[in-house]
Amino acid sequence: MSETPFKNAHPSPYGSGDPYYSESTGFLTSTRQRKSASSWIKFGVPVLIVVVVAAVVGGVVGSRHHSSTAGTQSTKASASSVASAKNAIGIYPTGTNSQYMMPLYPSTTNSAAFASPTFIDQSNSVTTWPTDSFQPSNPSPTSVRTDRPRLIAPAYKWAALPNLIKNDIYMSSWNDTIFGNATDWYSEPVVQYFMDGDSGILDNSRQMKERVKAFSYVYRLTNDTKWVDRVWSELQNAAGNGTQPFGPNNNTRWNPAHFLDTAEMTAAYAIAYDWLYDQWLPDQKSSIIFTMLEYGMGPGVTALTDDPLYWGWWKNNTQGNWNCVCNNGLTMGALAILGDDTSGTAEQLLGLTVPNANANCVDAVTSDGTWTETANYWYFGTTGHAEMAASLMSAAGSDFGLLTTNANFSMTGMFHMYVTSPGTLFDWGDHGPNKYSTTANAMLFYADQYTKPQYMLFQRDQHDVAEPWAMFWYNPEVAGAFWDGMPLDHFFDDGLDQWASMRSSFTDETALAVAVKAGKLQGHQTHNDLDAGDFIIDAMGHRWAGELGSGDYRSMGYFSSDDQDSQRWLYYRKRTEGQNTILVGAQNQDVTAAPTVQHGSTGESQGSSTVYTVPSGSTAYWVADLTSAYFNVTSFKRGVRLLNDRKQVLIQDEINASASVMWRMHTNATVATSGTTATLTLGDQTMQISLLNAPAGASFTTMDAERLATDPAPPEPDQPNPGVTVLTIQLDAGQYTLEVLFNPQWSGMAASDFVTPPSVPLDSWSLTSHN
Repeated sequence: MSETPFKNAHPSPYGSGDPYYSESTGFLTSTRQRKSASSWIKFGVPVLIVVVVAAVVGGVVGSRHHSSTAGTQSTKASASSVASAKNAIGIYPTGTNSQYMMPLYPSTTNSAAFASPTFIDQSNSVTTWPTDSFQPSNPSPTSVRTDRPRLIAPAYKWAALPNLIKNDIYMSSWNDTIFGNATDWYSEPVVQYFMDGDSGILDNSRQMKERVKAFSYVYRLTNDTKWVDRVWSELQNAAGNGTQPFGPNNNTRWNPAHFLDTAEMTAAYAIAYDWLYDQWLPDQKSSIIFTMLEYGMGPGVTALTDDPLYWGWWKNNTQGNWNCVCNNGLTMGALAILGDDTSGTAEQLLGLTVPNANANCVDAVTSDGTWTETANYWYFGTTGHAEMAASLMSAAGSDFGLLTTNANFSMTGMFHMYVTSPGTLFDWGDHGPNKYSTTANAMLFYADQYTKPQYMLFQRDQHDVAEPWAMFWYNPEVAGAFWDGMPLDHFFDDGLDQWASMRSSFTDETALAVAVKAGKLQGHQTHNDLDAGDFIIDAMGHRWAGELGSGDYRSMGYFSSDDQDSQRWLYYRKRTEGQNTILVGAQNQDVTAAPTVQHGSTGESQGSSTVYTVPSGSTAYWVADLTSAYFNVTSFKRGVRLLNDRKQVLIQDEINASASVMWRMHTNATVATSGTTATLTLGDQTMQISLLNAPAGASFTTMDAERLATDPAPPEPDQPNPGVTVLTIQLDAGQYTLEVLFNPQWSGMAASDFVTPPSVPLDSWSLTSHN
C-alpha cells in the first residue's frame, strides 16, 4: 500500500516527517492520520533543507567565524532591537527528512537575536500580554471567573491576540498555519468512529480535540459562524446524534475501559463549550452538558471512586501520562460546565482530580527532570499536565500545586532539550500512538511559569508549535538564543533512568551527538525495553546507531507486565537483543538491574553564535557498571567517550561472562565488514568503525534485525525491521575488553587528523586519561 502524500498548501504543525505510530502494523506513518505502514523506521534519515520562510538580511549577519564564548552577549537588548532582529531573521527552515522536522539554524551571529535567554520587560508595550484582572485572593477550583472563555485563553487574551499576531513574526506564522489546517479539516468528513483494539478510540478523540481547537480558534478571530456549525457537526457525531454510528449506545460510548479516550473527548467538548459559549443556543448547551456527563464525566466519577469496571486503574500510583491526561480531561470538562451543571458532577470531580493529579501525575518527573516513561511519552504527559494547570489558572486563579508539588518538575524542559538530538530524539522504549493534538508546547507554558526562557526559545522553532495553545502560552517578551550558555553535556543521574547526552553543537544539523543509558528496567509504566547500556550516535546529518521503537501495541501480552517472565520481553523490539548493547548467553537482561554510573565533562557551553568551534581538549565520558543487569556475568562495565575535540567516539566494554558474548548495534546504513573494521554508508556519508586491540578471534559480522534462532517465540509475530542491519562482534564465554572506535568521515578531515586512543581501563578514565 502507498501512503497518501501530506498536503503542502497548509502545512501541518506536525510536519510530514513526524513519526506517528501505526498500532496495527508496528511501523511509523509519515502522515498525521493513520494511512498505512511507512517503509522506513525510526532513525537513519538525512536532514534536507526546505524553503526558508524569511531570509536573513545584511544588517544582522555577522562573521561565520565569530567567537562564541558563553554569556558574553548582553541580555539588555531593547524590545525594539529584539523585535527588529527577529523579524529580519525570520522563521528557521526545517529538515524535511529529519525524524522530528528539526529546525536548521543559520550560520549567523546577531547581538540582539542570539543573546543569552531572557524575558525583556515590555510591560507598557502593546506587543505583550496585559495583566489578568482575575486574581482571587483565596482561589478554589470550584470558584471560577464569571467571564468567558475560562479555559487556557480568557477574554483579555483574545482581545490582545490580533495585535500580537500583527507584531510578532512567530505568532503570525502560527496563526496562518492554524487557519490553513482548519480550512483543510473543514471540508473533510466528521471524525469517523474506529475501535483500534486495546487502544480504543484514542485516535478519534485526539483528532476530535485537534479539530475543535482549530475551528473554535478561527471562529473567535473571524466571527464567522460557519466554524461554530462545523464544531457542532463534530459534537453531534461523537455524541451518536449524527448520520453514522459512533460507538455503543450507552455510557461506554467514549470507551472508558481505555480512559484516555474518554478524557481526551471530554477535553474536546470542554473547549467547544467554553470557547464558543456565547454562540450556543440553550438547547445546544443542554445537549453538550448531557453528553459530557453521560459519556465523560459520569464515568470519570466512577473511575475515581467506585470503579467496578476497572476504568480507573490509573488513579493509584500511576506516575505517567495516563494519570495526567485522564485527570486533565475531566478537569477541563468540569471547569467548562461549572455553574451550568445542575447535577453536581463538575464540582465533585474537581474535588477528585486535583488531589489525584498532585499525588500521581506530578511525580512522573524524576529528580533529574527525566520523564519516567520514555522521551516520547513525555509529550503526552506534559501536554495533559500543562493543560490542566493552565486551565485551573485561567479559570480559578491557581495551579493548586500542580507546578510546585514536585520541586523537580521545572527541570523536565531541560530533559526534553537534551533528549533531542540534531535529527530526532534519543527515543528509547515505546513511542506511543498518534500524537494529533499532543505537542511539545508545554515547553512554552513551563517557560513562563518557571522563568525558563530557554524552554520557550527552544520550542518556538519546532515543527509542532503551530496550534492554538502556542498562541496563548507564548510570551513575546522572550529574547535570545536557547543555546547561549547551554553546556554541551548533561548527565541525568536519577537511579530510575541514568542517562547521558553529549554533543558538539546545538545548532549544527550535522553535529556529533551521542546518548547512552543505564537505569532500572522496571518502573516505566511498562513502556521500557531491556536496554541497559543502549546508545545512539548521530553525525553528519544521519543517525548511525538507532532505536527500533514500539512493537505492535495490540500484540498479545505486550503490556502484560515488566516482570522477568513477561510476554513483552519475547518481542524482538523489547528484548535485549533488539537494543544497542551487549547480549550475554542470548538471554534478556535481568529486570531487577540497578546500575551505577560515573561521568565527567570539560564543561564547555555553546555561546551566542550558531557557529560553534569545539575548543581543543574538549571531551566528555560516561561509565556504567551494568553487572546487575545480567545473568552469567561476573562483571561488566560500559564506557562511552568523546575524542579528538568531539569528532570521534569510543565505546569500551569490559566484561567477564560465563556465557557467550555478543556486541550489537542497529543501523540503517549499508554495512561492509572486513575483520576488525566496518564501513557504514548512508547517502554520500561514511562512518568508519574499528575494533581496537581486538581479542583473539574477534571481528565484525552482520545479522538481520530479528530474533535469534534460540529465542522462544512471542505469542504473535514480530514486526519486521526492513532496511535495518545489526553490526555484531561474537565471542565465546570469557573475559574481554572491547574498544570500538567510531570515526565519522567529516568533510575536509584527512586520515591523519583522526586519533587512535590509548587503551585505558574504565576505572582509570578521567578527563585527561586519553590525551
